[in-house]
Amino acid sequence: MVNNGKDIQVMKELAKEYAGLAARKENEENRKLWSAHLSKKRTRPPLLVTYGYWNAWCQEVFGDKALKCFDPFFRDCERRLRMRIFQGKIKDNFIHEPWLFHFARIKGTWGDFLGVKFENKRPEAGGAWKFNPPIKEWSDMAKLKKPGHFVYKKETEEEHNRLLEAVAPYMEVDTNRATPYLTGQGDLGSTLANLRGLEQIMIDMYDSPKELHSLVKFLADALYETYQMVEDAGDFSLTNGYNQAMPYSEELPRPKVNAYGAKMNQLWAFCAAQEFTLVSPEMHEEFMLNYQIPIMEKFGHAAYGCCEDLTEKIKIIRRIKNLRQISIAPAANIKKCAEQIGTDYVISWRPNPTDAVCGKFNEESVRGVIRKGLEALKGTNFHILLKDVETVEGDVSRLWRWADMVNQELDRAGY
Repeated sequence: MVNNGKDIQVMKELAKEYAGLAARKENEENRKLWSAHLSKKRTRPPLLVTYGYWNAWCQEVFGDKALKCFDPFFRDCERRLRMRIFQGKIKDNFIHEPWLFHFARIKGTWGDFLGVKFENKRPEAGGAWKFNPPIKEWSDMAKLKKPGHFVYKKETEEEHNRLLEAVAPYMEVDTNRATPYLTGQGDLGSTLANLRGLEQIMIDMYDSPKELHSLVKFLADALYETYQMVEDAGDFSLTNGYNQAMPYSEELPRPKVNAYGAKMNQLWAFCAAQEFTLVSPEMHEEFMLNYQIPIMEKFGHAAYGCCEDLTEKIKIIRRIKNLRQISIAPAANIKKCAEQIGTDYVISWRPNPTDAVCGKFNEESVRGVIRKGLEALKGTNFHILLKDVETVEGDVSRLWRWADMVNQELDRAGY
């Protein structure tokens, strides 16, 4: 039974608490820091700890037992608020924006937006899963359809107002009317692997290059056309930029709640090719990067790379005209990447979460990893991003203790 009265009371209490975090002067200081840093100005390296409900420890800490709302609609929003409030305990440079994100009702969802369904086989206990690609034969490509862009306005407005009632007067609600196929969900590599299978696309590069090119071109065209539809409809907002950090720079307008009518060239774009990490630079360029570049270059700035090792691919990534940020993943050679990137781009250094907080939490070891990384990155423009934390072994304090140690090491290094 839904108890909206109690749900709204719970939401208002959380909204009030979050509003206190969003009102802190540190948020404006962090906006200025990220804006300067991502404009390639020399600053103290920002620090960011990110996580999501896909991480196992988050499911343990913010699972259903931690929620007080009854209505599934409010429970989802409650969880996101609790997770953002938790972020306030971590002494990083996260920006608590004074609004609550809400996704509009849009036709199509991740996993079935191309006319076929992604039905990967997942183990019950979590962990690795296996692709079950819908494009098993090349003739199956006939099933694919371009997603387009359609917002269910009436339902979206109703949900927006319902949520606003629950968090007012403490917060605003930022309703995202853009396509859900932005950020990682619009990444060509992930979509390609889901459609064809990870091992199979590597075989296709040799056995069926013509057909593989045809499939990647279809995906790139579909994404490009969808983004243009969103822009033409005035559904991009200034909060739609994404770079796996804080989407700021001095050249682009700041994120602003419900600032519809934004153009792609006012936003950050993010792209990666994790599925191509074992593919040669030449084939990465031929079968993926050449299709990603025209899409990324429609945006103001581009950030490239997630968890893949780009050590041997910096040269080809430099072809992206609006490239601003490059990822150095845990598997990459930090020193070699730094030497190639220099100060031409901002480096997003991602220390291995196992070395940081997931494994045996040893202060001496953690500090050693950070010191080694800081030495390799000396003279570059970089920030430190801890992500993909699956477990904290029941001790969430590791996250802010780790952040404290990193800040101390930055002080020690003279930043």
